[in-house]
Amino acid sequence: MAKSAVRRYRGEKSYRVNIGGVRREFPIVNVSPGLWIASNAEFILGDVPLVAKAAELLSRKLRRGRVEAVLTAEAKSIALAYELSRRLGLERFIVARKSLKAYVGEHLSQKLSSVTTKGQQELILSGDEIRYLSGKRTCLLDDVVSTGGTLDALEKLAREAGCIVACKASIWKEGPWFDAGDLVFLDVLPVFVERGSPLAALT
Repeated sequence: MAKSAVRRYRGEKSYRVNIGGVRREFPIVNVSPGLWIASNAEFILGDVPLVAKAAELLSRKLRRGRVEAVLTAEAKSIALAYELSRRLGLERFIVARKSLKAYVGEHLSQKLSSVTTKGQQELILSGDEIRYLSGKRTCLLDDVVSTGGTLDALEKLAREAGCIVACKASIWKEGPWFDAGDLVFLDVLPVFVERGSPLAALT
């Protein structure tokens, strides 16, 4: 039975995830009025067994796609991008940064919005990164896809850089917003809503 993408919030403090036998309790946090999510923030940047297992499972799904490059956004997915690239036999992965450094000359940028970050952000590729990605079959990677805002911005940036979007991948698809038709993912993270929320009808 498929997991529900939306659940009624009943005061839970955590949500248990299981990625290939690696089990963790994600804290449930309030991100906007009436909406809670199971936050992976304290795990995805430093939990070696979880990141390694997720990358192992994703690499099995992606190997057929002949991925030549991995592109992710700063910063939560950096460890995942490294481990996935290593398992795919790649010598480099690319991180679209969220601030323009003084030493970066020519570059491309793309605006993005995120469920968990207030305000609008920007993704940036340097000239060297653009040249590296150009013509390569590229996997667009995120740790969690909710509305798809980060992936959309990455895709626009990737296409402007001249690379071929071979696939989109994440560990989790979160909530009901993103059409996962072309997304390779391992599990569903539900969002939690209170009674009366517009999403409550989906529980």
